[in-house]
Amino acid sequence: MKFLDLAPMLQTNDMRRTREWYESVLGFAAADFSDDSWTSLSRDNLTIMFMHDDQMGPPNATAIQYFYVDDAMALWTAIKDRCTIESPPEEMPYGVLEFTIKDPNGYLLSFGQEMQQQGSR
Repeated sequence: MKFLDLAPMLQTNDMRRTREWYESVLGFAAADFSDDSWTSLSRDNLTIMFMHDDQMGPPNATAIQYFYVDDAMALWTAIKDRCTIESPPEEMPYGVLEFTIKDPNGYLLSFGQEMQQQGSR
């Protein structure tokens, strides 16, 4: 038995705003959505899902959604003026160039690229 994929499912209070932000800023596409209670967004081989459930309360995450990318600086240049920046690109001591932004729900999204000496992902 093996695991095939991991797709985070996060809470949102504004499905339309969330969907539009992920599409326009990060280039995701709405792969599926039923109504304003659930959507699935995909880009390349990644999927992230959002749901709206009044019983769960407002969006809240204690974890960072971490994305490995092949060109962190190109992504940074493309999105830095269209999002809330948490930390700009920085070469980390563990061999990754990374930066962190916030999505419209307040979730932290980090993007990292392994440096050459570490090899590529």
